[in-house]
Formats: sequence, C-alpha cells, structure tokens
Amino acid sequence: MTDLTFSGARTDKLWHVLGVQQIAVGGDSLDALRHLWIDTLGVTKTGEYSSESENVREDILTLGSGRHAVEIDLMEPIDPDGRPKVNTPPLNHIGLWVDDLETAVAWLTERGMRFTPGGIRKGAAGHDVCFIHPKASDEFPLSGEGVLIELVQAPANLLETSATGSRTDAE
Repeated sequence: MTDLTFSGARTDKLWHVLGVQQIAVGGDSLDALRHLWIDTLGVTKTGEYSSESENVREDILTLGSGRHAVEIDLMEPIDPDGRPKVNTPPLNHIGLWVDDLETAVAWLTERGMRFTPGGIRKGAAGHDVCFIHPKASDEFPLSGEGVLIELVQAPANLLETSATGSRTDAE
C-alpha cells in the first residue's frame, strides 16, 4: 500500500519540476476559442497540430517569452463523438516542464502513479511527454486527483538556465 500522507519536501527524488510548460483548453469550436484567446485577449498563435488518433485539432499559442513562455493549446475534437474527449473538461490539462522525464516516470511509477496509455512519446510541440491519469485505480493508487497532468521533457536551453539560475528572458 502506498503512503498517501503528506511528508513535506522529498529528499529522495532524482528529478524536478521546473515550471509550467502549457495549459490546454478544449472546446466544441476552435473558432470560438480563437475569438477569445487570439482576437480578444491578443495571445499570439505560433503553430497548429492535428491528430486523428488523438481526436484533436489545435492551435498552439505562446504567452510570454524566453524561459517564461507558456504554451496555450486551444483544442477541439475532430470527431465530437470520438475519444479522447479533448473538449471535456474545458481545462483539458496542464503541462509541467521536468528535468528528466524518464527518471520522473520511473520514480512515480514505483510509488504507484497511474499514467495514461501510450507511455513516453513525442508531443505536439516535439518534446517527449507522458501523461499522469486524472483518476487512480486499484493497481495505481496515485493520480492527478481529477486533473490530467502532462510531464514534458525540458529542452537543453531550459535545463541550462535552470542549472545556472539565470533569470534573463533572452535565453
């Protein structure tokens, strides 16, 4: 049985969360999401992605710059009746930069974390990713507590700025 009590900071953890990589917002209409996020709020579109197997069509936006940039993914399902349901819930998932994705997944798995099917794979932005399942199971008692959490391998430039403590946005 996994101990679910809070014990403060972990000293045995060999990996670290470095920051927020993305926030993914789903809806029935990509046009409506674009109107809010791009036309009204003025966030810049920097890319797009589509995947039949993931049932998603999305616009990739960038808020901020440098090491503080956060990706905002606007997602609509290709097939509204298909799965996964990228529009339910509307705040689909949050992505976190990690310094060592493979170590993080192994460490969390050893402690009973449930992951979604698919394991570590390339994400829409080209980084290696893995998703923590929002719901626990009998076999895996730890989960995202109702939130789908994407762990994203930080690129070398982010790892370098994290290691040096640099706070410049130019990096």
